[in-house]
Parts: sequence; C-alpha cells; structure tokens
Amino acid sequence: MSMLDKLKGMLKGHEDKASQGVDKAGDFVDGKTQGKYSSQVDTAQEKLKEQLGGTGQNPPPPPPPQA
Repeated sequence: MSMLDKLKGMLKGHEDKASQGVDKAGDFVDGKTQGKYSSQVDTAQEKLKEQLGGTGQNPPPPPPPQA
C-alpha cells in the first residue's frame, strides 16, 4: 500500500478539508517564493486535489428529471 493510498483512506469523507489544506499550503509556498512559481504551484495543487479525490470545486448539478 502506497503512502498516497494511506492518505486517501485517512481523508475519506473529508475531501473538502483536504482541498482547503492544499490551497493553504500552495498560498504559503507562493508567499515564500514571492509568486515566482505560482503557475507551477497552481498545477501541483490541482493535481494533488485530483489524487485526493476532491477537486475543490462544487460538484456538477444533477441532470434534470426525465419527463
């Protein structure tokens, strides 16, 4: 079992908090590097959120009922 699998198991049900933590960490790195690597940090944040199961975005609305 990989480290990422263990993290996913621990974070199950708390994807929104994990996403917030990823955002906070990325903002910290941006602050320390004075925004020099902001595009790379943003890419890393999105990929990490995908791996952890939360995109940090609202889920798509359900499809309309069939008539």
